[in-house]
Amino acid sequence: MMSSGDHQGRELGEGSSSSSLRPVAAAVVLPPQPVQLSRYEAQKRRDWNTFGQYLKNQRPPVPLPRCNYNHVLDFLRYLDQFGKTKVHLQGCMYFGQPEPAGPCTCPLRQAWGSLDALIGRLRAAFEENGGLPESNPFAGSAIRLYLREVRDAQSKARGIPYKKKKKKKNNALPKPNNDETPSFQMQSS
Repeated sequence: MMSSGDHQGRELGEGSSSSSLRPVAAAVVLPPQPVQLSRYEAQKRRDWNTFGQYLKNQRPPVPLPRCNYNHVLDFLRYLDQFGKTKVHLQGCMYFGQPEPAGPCTCPLRQAWGSLDALIGRLRAAFEENGGLPESNPFAGSAIRLYLREVRDAQSKARGIPYKKKKKKKNNALPKPNNDETPSFQMQSS
């Protein structure tokens, strides 16, 4: 038979919410460890900060909520001055030649692939920073059209037509085991 003391001890030890009988672990506060960002995340953050600084430097400064596709197009054109890709102009003697024989005075521009990747990162950063997908200035048709025009102009200037890469088929389905597949043997006569 259980005494009332045993009953109380068992109740407090099993499933009781009484904190006076439970040992309390000492809370150790560690200094926050810096989160190591992936290369993509770090680049996305740098691009986002660069775009934000570009908007602040406009006269008058443009607050992010009032940013539209025209600001994005201006930003992309602004970046051309830092480009490293030689884009031959229509009148250049090397226009349309894949490997020009010598130097020319044609301008350096941002490569289409770099701009395309930049827009992808900024599009993601916009939404991660509270922007609504339907108001994303990086996702508009004007931006896609601009990128297509840059791609086409650069491919013509180099004489190398742009070819869209074919997507690789996903071979996620397991290959059948030889034991499971029916085998047909030829009969010899």
